[in-house]
Amino acid sequence: MPLIYRERLITNISHAVFKISNYLLIIIASLAAMLPHISMATQENIITFANFRDTRDLNPHLYSGEMWAQNMLYESLVKITKNGIEPWLAKEWHVSDDGKVYTFILRSDVKFSDGEIFNAHAAKLNLDAVMTNKDRHRWLEMVRLIDAIDVVNDFTLRISLREPYFPFLIEMAVTRPMRFISPKAMIDGGTKKGVKAYIGTGPFVLSEHKTDAYAVFTLNPYYWGEKPKIDKVIMKVIPDHQTRLLALQKGEIDLIYGKNMIDADAFAQYTKNKKFITSMSMPISTRMILLNTTNDILNDVLVRKALQYGINKHEIAEGILNGSEKVADTLLAKNVPYSNIDITPYDYNPKKAIQLLEQAGWKLEKGSSTRIKQGKPLVLTINYDSNTASQKTIAEYMQSEYAELGIELKLHGEEEQAYRDRQKAGKFDIVFNISWGTPYDPQSFLSGMKLPVYGDYLAQQGLPEKKKIDESITNALISTNEAERTQLFHYVLTTLHNEAVYIPLTYERNRAVYTNALGGVEYSVIQYDIPFELMYRK
Repeated sequence: MPLIYRERLITNISHAVFKISNYLLIIIASLAAMLPHISMATQENIITFANFRDTRDLNPHLYSGEMWAQNMLYESLVKITKNGIEPWLAKEWHVSDDGKVYTFILRSDVKFSDGEIFNAHAAKLNLDAVMTNKDRHRWLEMVRLIDAIDVVNDFTLRISLREPYFPFLIEMAVTRPMRFISPKAMIDGGTKKGVKAYIGTGPFVLSEHKTDAYAVFTLNPYYWGEKPKIDKVIMKVIPDHQTRLLALQKGEIDLIYGKNMIDADAFAQYTKNKKFITSMSMPISTRMILLNTTNDILNDVLVRKALQYGINKHEIAEGILNGSEKVADTLLAKNVPYSNIDITPYDYNPKKAIQLLEQAGWKLEKGSSTRIKQGKPLVLTINYDSNTASQKTIAEYMQSEYAELGIELKLHGEEEQAYRDRQKAGKFDIVFNISWGTPYDPQSFLSGMKLPVYGDYLAQQGLPEKKKIDESITNALISTNEAERTQLFHYVLTTLHNEAVYIPLTYERNRAVYTNALGGVEYSVIQYDIPFELMYRK
């Protein structure tokens, strides 16, 4: 081939390669623009993690949104740390001698992420918005007790209570509802009808969101505090457990975090994998079974105690949960305030369980596998959340254990919302339950027993001492006398134990599995928070 043709051919090929390269670059750039949530996190200062559902409504004064996301966006006057209550948007506070008046001195250098100034006027507007919807917040004793919210000056806020309330600062600090959103984001000066945008004072802002797909959080340009070490947090919605694990293995996500986000078997496997780091928090809540005392069968304390003795909790902790949770002997762990009580646990004792059932009149006729009393079989149903794999496994184990005692236990799994609605309505025999966990135990967990917030209130209606239990909880929450408060809490916890209303199974922990590239993965005192502001790429 003549030289001139060879040169022309080479030139044409070069131009073609150049054009193809440009087209590829354009395609890649377009994909990157369309799918910013699929950024190459390993090459940028980004953390990508998985959640089993969408962030949903992040209005800080309501309860539909993911709490970890609300914590990224919004802050309160004070915060809960391992060292106790510390300043946050309030740099200091003073409490009156009678414990009824709290005066907060606010920081003067705080702005919302839209540039609006945070001051006492904005704080009052937010707290008034919560109080306007107080029926929604009945579980918070503090809301019932707030008498007045006053602006003393631009950076001084005073809150007056009808009665003293020792957990006041704790409830001010929890993730919701006492957090602050920009007044410009409110609708008609409030939040009951929703909000226009999720604008807080926290270190992050929600910069992009696609329902049931992903959410992108970036740094708040107006943030007053220490800047996080990470620039961006990307949440991918991955409902399926196995798909989450595959995404972690393939490097599509950096982190799986939460007590129900990875099962015990998978956690144990990743502990042995040198490509990943695993960690567990201290015990944060109690995994338990709740027995409905209004049920014809469960109204008998002998039957309830038989069910207690019929469960081998060690098999659940070690066999089902792979030793990732410790056996729970009492309703609340002894390290929970006011819960270090000298009571005798219900140990695994099938013979004792059978004796109690016989004593209660439930007989096992020859040739039958189910006990009968006055022609009625001993049949109960346990309801569980079908989204939580461990609940189904534990329920199946209980079914086999109780069958040995002559008890037929039927299993019924359903989606989370239907499951929670059933709890609140009290339409169950036996149901899974958890304590509210740190820092809500014991005050909020016990306070919730006085109202149909979850299943506790209705499940306790068959107890002869229900009225006294509720009165004792109320008096403990408003008492300014430590000895009296201790005595009242002890009475409530001891009575519930003796009446065998709850079967404590294990003490739950948060779990994290993440790549070696991540550091600063820690656990908050509030079990639902994920402290992204402490994390960094190595």
